[in-house]
Amino acid sequence: MYQRLLEQDLVRLSEQWSVISVTGPRQSGKTTICKMAFPHYDYINLEDPSARELVENDPKHYLLSHSKGLIIDEAQYVPELFSYIQVVVDENPHLRYVLSGSSDFLLMQNITQSLAGRVVVRRLLPLSIRELGNIDHLSTDDLMFRGFYPAIWGDNKSPLAVYDSYLSTYLERDVRNIQNVSNLRTFRNFITCCAARTGNEFSALSISNELGINYKTVQKWITILEASYTAFLFPPYFRNIGKRLTKTPKIYFYDVGLLCYLLGIQNSQQLNTHPLRGAIFENMVVVEMLKGCFNRGERSNLFFYRDKTREIDIIQENGQQLRAYEIKSSRRWEASFFRNMDALRVLLKNDLISTQVIFDGDQEVEDDFKGYINFRNI
Repeated sequence: MYQRLLEQDLVRLSEQWSVISVTGPRQSGKTTICKMAFPHYDYINLEDPSARELVENDPKHYLLSHSKGLIIDEAQYVPELFSYIQVVVDENPHLRYVLSGSSDFLLMQNITQSLAGRVVVRRLLPLSIRELGNIDHLSTDDLMFRGFYPAIWGDNKSPLAVYDSYLSTYLERDVRNIQNVSNLRTFRNFITCCAARTGNEFSALSISNELGINYKTVQKWITILEASYTAFLFPPYFRNIGKRLTKTPKIYFYDVGLLCYLLGIQNSQQLNTHPLRGAIFENMVVVEMLKGCFNRGERSNLFFYRDKTREIDIIQENGQQLRAYEIKSSRRWEASFFRNMDALRVLLKNDLISTQVIFDGDQEVEDDFKGYINFRNI
């Protein structure tokens, strides 16, 4: 059992909020963290048809009968329940409910319709490197191949078996629930096509041409990957916020183990010479930093920077202050790693308060402005 960094935040929030929502990918540990944070709460999983029937018979009575607190797993399966929760907590603000779900789209749709202003939302991704603890005995390739789902680490299950099961469950349940995708084979090809583009700018037109499907279908399907916490679009950094919404984002996957599986990688040794190893490593580091944001209960403040001559992997924005990060899968330090960031400092001037290279080497140095760090310590 791994101690999740988000747990303390959930306990703190329960003192202020009647309703907490925990969303994230399937099998990321949402149920476990809710039970650990609130061991005295009752629990029900609405993915179970008999449980749904029990709640649907008299939702308000069911909610009121759990005065010591209630964890409702896969809450999106009973959409009408959200309206009853609104009525119950308005009349009984001392009652506590924790809602969890693996479909961000369906869960958030119900929350915004019925519980706006009454619920606080937190996102739980698979295990972070910090949560795993001492993993010095594992190579970087081992980490990337395994990925970070709790079942692989806590239950010592085969990564290939876990991701095969995950993808089958995902295709049969989440995809059909979010959008009624009729051709699951083409959709799976779409996911694989996205995996081959990880770390690159997302071009719906390019994927449309490669798969022979409609451009609008690609746009619809990428929203499915985002809503189900499979992949996400990483926005570019611009001073003008409007441009962030219109310029081309990059695509990454929420878990590099699933990414490796989609790319057909059978073992960690194959990663050593794989042509996409650098992109997979970059994906892992970006998601680790994203986990840091979510585990602190914060929205992502991460972007990438690209102009005609240079690209910076991560720009972290804190008000007017910016931090820049370059990601390198190399184990050997090279002074050229800072070339793009030196140029960026000329553009951003005093707003750029630090630059750092995150790489796979052991040597770590940090001065007032420049530094480099092993990815396990971010």
